[in-house]
Order: sequence, then C-alpha cells, then structure tokens
Amino acid sequence: MLKKILFLLIVLIPFNSIASEKVTTFNEDLFKKAQLDGKVVVVSSWIKYCYSCASQMKVLNQAKNEFENIVYLAFDVTNKKISNLLDVQYQSTLLIFKNNKEVYRSIGETTKDEIYKAIKLFS
Repeated sequence: MLKKILFLLIVLIPFNSIASEKVTTFNEDLFKKAQLDGKVVVVSSWIKYCYSCASQMKVLNQAKNEFENIVYLAFDVTNKKISNLLDVQYQSTLLIFKNNKEVYRSIGETTKDEIYKAIKLFS
C-alpha cells in the first residue's frame, strides 16, 4: 500500500502541476490582429498531462519575452474549432506564421535551441 501511495505522489503530483500551467490563449481575433500588425505569430497546441507540451510551452513563454516581434498563443488540441482552423491534430504542434501565412510547423519539438532557431529564422 505504501508503495502505491509513494508512486502516486511521485507520478501524479508532477502531472497535475504541469497540467495546471497550460492555458488556452489562442483567440482568432488576436491571431488575425497580430498578423495584420506585422508580428510573427507562434502557436502551440497542448493537451492535459503532456510533458512535452509543458516543456515546449516553458521555452515559448521564455521566447515571447526575449523576441520583440512575436506573439505567442497556445490552445488545447481537443478544441476542435481551433484545431480545424489551424489543421492541427496532435499536441505539441508548433506553428509559426509570418505575413499572414504559415511558414513553419513541427511536432514534439521541445529543445530551446531548435525552437529559438526556428523563431529567429522568421523574426
């Protein structure tokens, strides 16, 4: 019994803390306005209890403060309206839009170097 409790404390508590950090910030009006304003728009998808999503979001939250011309938006991939709009079927999908078109797409990328490299390429 003690092993089960210990397992739950080790595994489920980190899951809950990661899941609570995820928030849908994507809004179609914000998305369109940012593009009209000439911003580079970075969008990521997430799902509850996804470690790679949390890792990716941590890097992207840092990036939005380090790059002047980007707007970062995130959404729960189970939101079918947004998923269909952006043609995203998987969590931890990373999209970059510039000049009103998608210029970059990856799935599962969580390394800071690669994510920053992609943002620098288009910002």
